[in-house]
Amino acid sequence: MQNQLLEQEKNTKSYSLKDWQKGYESQPNEYDYYIEDIEGEIPLDLQGTLYRNGPGLLDIHGVPIAHPFDGDGMISAFTFEDGKCHFRNRFVKTKEYLEEQKAGKMLYRGVFGTQKPGGLFNNIFDLNIKNIANTNVIRLGDKLLALWEAAEPYHLDPHTLETIGIDNLQGILKSGDSFSAHPRFDPSSKFNNGKPSLVNFGIKVGLFSVITIYEFDLSGELIQQYSHPIPGFCFIHDFVITPNYCIFFQNPVGYNPLPFVFGLKGAGECVEFKRNEPTKIIIIPRQSPHQNVKVLEVDAGFIFHHANAFEENDKIIVDSICYEALTQINPDMSYKEVDFSTLAPGQLWRFSLNLEQNIVNKKLIESRPCEFPVINPNQVGRNNRYLFIGATHSKTENAPLQALLKIDFHRQEKQLYSFAPKGFAGESIFVPKTNAKSEDDGWVLSLIYDSSAHRSSLVIFDGLDISKPVATLNLKHHIPYGLHGSWTNR
Repeated sequence: MQNQLLEQEKNTKSYSLKDWQKGYESQPNEYDYYIEDIEGEIPLDLQGTLYRNGPGLLDIHGVPIAHPFDGDGMISAFTFEDGKCHFRNRFVKTKEYLEEQKAGKMLYRGVFGTQKPGGLFNNIFDLNIKNIANTNVIRLGDKLLALWEAAEPYHLDPHTLETIGIDNLQGILKSGDSFSAHPRFDPSSKFNNGKPSLVNFGIKVGLFSVITIYEFDLSGELIQQYSHPIPGFCFIHDFVITPNYCIFFQNPVGYNPLPFVFGLKGAGECVEFKRNEPTKIIIIPRQSPHQNVKVLEVDAGFIFHHANAFEENDKIIVDSICYEALTQINPDMSYKEVDFSTLAPGQLWRFSLNLEQNIVNKKLIESRPCEFPVINPNQVGRNNRYLFIGATHSKTENAPLQALLKIDFHRQEKQLYSFAPKGFAGESIFVPKTNAKSEDDGWVLSLIYDSSAHRSSLVIFDGLDISKPVATLNLKHHIPYGLHGSWTNR
């Protein structure tokens, strides 16, 4: 892996598809060791654990899954102490995972298109979907929770990563309830006496969908819970908060479940993007009785992830990754054979929600294809100056993420570190330094797949200057491309 900041030559790709594809090979093994292959030095200030979640199995006993989002969740933990780092990974031992391991074959259909062997007869009317617990992982009190947005979380031991079981959060969640994989941590909640809190949501979909919001203190005790119905089918993966509001962007989609019921498609393949309909922005007050909910409309395409939101006078500012359209799943082609040049790129847009005039203005603030935005966690819901995000090597060409991009909104400055041509990136995590003197004074942790060695490396940057890594921790193996993760000082 090397730093290539110069723009790629015209008509020359920054990657090979074959190299990228290798990052989607299964990792069936579970490891437990201290990382010894280190370039540079681990900062002594870095004390705690980085948790990552993502699909660990991309096949079930030799049968490929149709989409990586259908892969069984695998947790990775990087624990830092006194300049050393210990690595451990474990699969989330869900009920369905254990059943398939025991049976030695695929027993469940996948949400995003994976069908059981045996054709239509073996899939028709089978609506049993496994909780793959593969999207995010967080510490809440003494628990480690593996999250998947369509079901309840799984409780893991935070030290050993062993699975304890489904967790209903002290009876707050009922059987069949969902708990999103995109919680937000409010660094100073007025509803928790100025102390940090966790805010998350769940959705029950139907002709009328219902958003339920949960707010917890960091020990896991419920502070408040409230719900709001919204018309129509609701596909919301992420949300944002400010000190006073929870904000949801309801993507313009419809849903016809019949192909799923009759075994023709996965549930995710039945989502239809409605290009000519607006995105609805739902603004729910966090203050009891949670009334005066506003619904604004804007043409925003399709949104998976938001960067942040903050209040500015009578406006709410929201930064989001927008796609011109939702890429529909093609059941006749492997997801590994994707032609990135034909896909709508994710780009960073800013939405200004005027609560007095009930209008929305939007502005493109980063045209380079990008995804997985992160900020200093102390700025969640507050005006953030800096943003760190996975990006393409090229400024204009859509491609896999191969770079880390830092944006300074105040000075309108950018800094890029590229891992092209052999390195592939994803979501980074920002860890503030113990005695930070500025918002960007922290460590940026990026898990990179190195196709040249078929291994993954945890790369540590100083947030003040990402022109070169502080340290690169090379694993003995690869971790398949992941989704989300979190940091704890414990």
